[in-house]
Amino acid sequence: MRVLGISGSLRRDSHNTRLLRVAAQVMPPPHELELFDGLKEVPPYDADDDVDEAPEAAQRLRDAIADADAVLIATPEYNSSLPGQLKNAIDWASRPFPDNALRNKPVAVIGTSTGMFGAVWAQAEARKVLGATGARVVDVELPVPRAEAAFVGDRLADVELHDSLARIVDELVSAGMTAREPHELRAAA
Repeated sequence: MRVLGISGSLRRDSHNTRLLRVAAQVMPPPHELELFDGLKEVPPYDADDDVDEAPEAAQRLRDAIADADAVLIATPEYNSSLPGQLKNAIDWASRPFPDNALRNKPVAVIGTSTGMFGAVWAQAEARKVLGATGARVVDVELPVPRAEAAFVGDRLADVELHDSLARIVDELVSAGMTAREPHELRAAA
């Protein structure tokens, strides 16, 4: 099973991208987490640009989501909400509605920020928006506060947070496997 990791941060040394790398480390074999690296290139959503075919970067995002069994989003928090580029990417992925790449796709949202609340509001906003797209949002959150001190090597410094991340990844993998079963049954018929 393949999980697509999307970091809502565009920074080169993003704490949220690092959080996804830690998630990849706790992904149970043989499952894998692949990081999406094209968020910065996705243009602002404009329905006029989405008539016959989407711009290449937006289509690449849609295809990556469609090809994944599940999606794990790690979001920072900007002005008590999710970053504009992440919201924009979700907007592109939500079209055409209702048959979009996110429809019935298991998605979990985690996040870290340099503040003491660990992007908890951004995670809630992302889950709300994803639910509106038709995604199967896994009801979990992982607020990782004080991101600059939250990591030690390739793991979270706080053992409880690290274990919580592993449980979230396991829950997302289970949701992805459950979502695959009807497709596999139809293919075998």
